[in-house]
Amino acid sequence: MQESDRPVTQAEPPLADAPERVILLGIDTGAYDAQSSMEELSALALANHMEPAAEMLQRRKAPDSATVLGTGRLEEAKDLCDHLQIQSAVYDGELTGSQLRNLSTALGLPVIDRTMLILEIFKNRAVTREGKTQTELATLEYRLPRLAGLGAEMSRQGGGGGGGAGARRGGGETKLEYDRRYIRNRIAALKKRLATMQARRDENRRSREKNATALVALVGYTNVGKSSLMNALTGSEIASDDRLFVTLDPTARRLTLPDGQSVILIDTVGFVSRLPHNLIEAFQSTLEEAAYADLLLKVCDASDAKAEEQLAVTNEVLHSLGAGAKQLLVYNKSDLVPGFKPLDPSALLVSAHTGEGLEELKQRMTQLLAHRVRHFSICLPYDKLTLGDTVRRFGAVEEEQFGPEGVYLRGTIEASHAHLIAPYRCEPPGDKAPE
Repeated sequence: MQESDRPVTQAEPPLADAPERVILLGIDTGAYDAQSSMEELSALALANHMEPAAEMLQRRKAPDSATVLGTGRLEEAKDLCDHLQIQSAVYDGELTGSQLRNLSTALGLPVIDRTMLILEIFKNRAVTREGKTQTELATLEYRLPRLAGLGAEMSRQGGGGGGGAGARRGGGETKLEYDRRYIRNRIAALKKRLATMQARRDENRRSREKNATALVALVGYTNVGKSSLMNALTGSEIASDDRLFVTLDPTARRLTLPDGQSVILIDTVGFVSRLPHNLIEAFQSTLEEAAYADLLLKVCDASDAKAEEQLAVTNEVLHSLGAGAKQLLVYNKSDLVPGFKPLDPSALLVSAHTGEGLEELKQRMTQLLAHRVRHFSICLPYDKLTLGDTVRRFGAVEEEQFGPEGVYLRGTIEASHAHLIAPYRCEPPGDKAPE
């Protein structure tokens, strides 16, 4: 058993608006780095306006089938909860309905698990209608098989009666059965609503593909600075904070690269280790922006000692999504670690805070998306100068000269619009402008 390094002292009565005091529980079977996972659980609790007042990590070959933790450790945890006036417990993993009930009974406190905690954060942070729908769906799908363990009130009688028509129908429908039926119906309605939203997104994607606008997705672990990086690149003001899961709903901004190519930059929801499968499924429509992207910017936190482990989680999730686009590894917050050397020599070091490396990042993006633009040398007759506006809108003009037959332009244009200026191709006029 390992307990938190925080000193155990007599707690003051919690204030009405104070964070909920919680104890973090976990077991270490050697399957993963349990201590790191507990640290992440603490950060998740803080992100949900909770105060981790104590923690208990027990080493076991396997979790106890009934209570996960052993009897002795549960008694110690109960003493800690009483001494520190703990209000609830959070377990670092997924619990069955019976385990939730048994743990809650043993501790005399409400108990949630890691997935339920993440779902609570998502519920509090979702802003758009789609984000709220996705969160509700994931929550209901997770609750459905655990209803029996989520509270004694689930087993109360919810209908029927001792006589009359109720007696002829039987003992009545239990509240548990009623809740299950309600949740199943609600899940079906939410899936139907998301299907409608999906159809609208597919239409938007087809429109984007028709306009041949490149999609660049920022992906990576939660709290590595994706939103801050997007703000720095595009000059936008997307909400960013030093907390987990600040961004849940995908945000799109337009960015013009040095070669004149216009791309759509997408900020996506962050990942965490052991991200529950049902969350990935529920947020498939959000995460699929990464699957359909032309370029993925995999963002890491250069100042985080666990950056490589977090990168492994990112790669795992991208693989599960079937994302096969070109990828560029970007280490953000490099200003916090002078002299940092990434393991991948092709990775870029940037700082959304100081602006360091951002121009190099744009240049690298330009190189990776170069196949989407065409270089041109054209001479537009004076009655066709309106095409010059098209060139500037979908490309960049590097040289412009006026001559007797028209205006000579040299530069780049998006490949999808190159056919508009193809009839006016010409050789460069030379160093001296025509008279």
